Amino acid sequence: MTREEIFKSPAYWTAGLQMELYRQITAFMENRHMNKTQLAEYLGCTKGYVTQLLNGDFDHKLSKFVELSLAINKIPEITFSDVDEYILSDEKGYTLQTTSLGETEVSSELSYDYLLAA
Repeated sequence: MTREEIFKSPAYWTAGLQMELYRQITAFMENRHMNKTQLAEYLGCTKGYVTQLLNGDFDHKLSKFVELSLAINKIPEITFSDVDEYILSDEKGYTLQTTSLGETEVSSELSYDYLLAA
């Protein structure tokens, strides 16, 4: 599979969001010295559900993703970038940033997105 095919794959972006939610939840737990049982009580769900979250065994509706994010005191910010511009910037080592007006800006900083690890 080429990088272009990967970047156009819904599974790639879904996995990236799942990994970021996992990272945020584990950081939340560590900062508050919580175990799975305590997190389940905090979220009002079962320990089994928390285990699913931490194992990446979920594919939430967007509303649930937002709900979980807010429950751990995080605001989920989603940006949209043109696929072709993203691929081009990745090849050149640039980072794309989207302004509040939805315009794409290119930064010359060399940066590797956590999603590339997916």
